[in-house]
Amino acid sequence: MVFQKKIVIVDDKMQKDYSYELTESIGQNFPPYFRPQLTPKQMLELGVFGGKYMTDCQNEFPQAWFANAKLSPEKSNPQYNFFKINASQPLFVWKDKGWIFHDDPRGWFQWYCRYYMGRRIPEEDKRQIKRWILIKRHIKQITYNCKPGDLSCRPRQRQALLHWAYDSRKL
Repeated sequence: MVFQKKIVIVDDKMQKDYSYELTESIGQNFPPYFRPQLTPKQMLELGVFGGKYMTDCQNEFPQAWFANAKLSPEKSNPQYNFFKINASQPLFVWKDKGWIFHDDPRGWFQWYCRYYMGRRIPEEDKRQIKRWILIKRHIKQITYNCKPGDLSCRPRQRQALLHWAYDSRKL
């Protein structure tokens, strides 16, 4: 099957009249040093970001991603997270630290969803993948401090890892 480029038009609460081009097949052509353990669909089904993250922008992504997603339409609720704990910082913290790129005002997960769909922005992709790699430090802390399979050990770190597409249930 031959891939056909596609333009995605976004019009949601955080982006109006924004568009981007998909230049790769969905879930394909990642560099060898970027191998997320979870797809966006799997993350949404497990429970991430208190269920609030994708409630107003579902038209942008495959509907299958949301069939079993744990979503909280009103506000973020830690009970929607896999580990039932808040492991997120408010968006203003991310903005203050300079972690938000203008093309992805919701942050890393929005970037990952769009990257997974096939959008490529070389410099931003490099920056975000570097951030993803740096999160691995939490894996070392869990493996050093927790018995294998003890999901009650360090649940906040485990939830944070889920937010970055690392499957902390397997540690």
